[in-house]
Amino acid sequence: MDTLDIGQIVYKLIDAKSTVATAESCTGGLIASSIVDIPGASDCFNEGYITYSNEAKMKNLGVKDSTLMVHGAVSAETAKEMAKGVKRVAKSDFGVSSTGIAGPGGGSPKKPVGLVYIACAYGQDKCKVKELHLKGDRTAVRTSATREALLLLADCLLEEEGIN
Repeated sequence: MDTLDIGQIVYKLIDAKSTVATAESCTGGLIASSIVDIPGASDCFNEGYITYSNEAKMKNLGVKDSTLMVHGAVSAETAKEMAKGVKRVAKSDFGVSSTGIAGPGGGSPKKPVGLVYIACAYGQDKCKVKELHLKGDRTAVRTSATREALLLLADCLLEEEGIN
């Protein structure tokens, strides 16, 4: 799915009798907010977590301390554990996560501002992770990451339905 129609995603989840939960760091609740902006979202949205600190990622989602120590909070591995964790904790069909560096500070040569990882856990044990290199100010990075996370959810939903 290349274009984003959040309503279409929400109604597709409802039609499939599927649920979604979110685990957000750098997007700070924008993914969940985008979903619940759609009338009827209560039929598919289970719950959302803003796990900004490493402690919150471990306590609420089961992200391993070793993952954070070895790979860091901003990593594909952490995004994957966040998505799988929220899917499990919320007992949802889909778990969507985001972790990254929105800026303006906090970046480094290895992990620059605009580096974001998003993930979607679904099915028995499937999980897609995407590395993003986003441009713009803090708001632009967060907005773009939210858009990409919802597109990833749509792709996973289509795959589960056997369309992809």
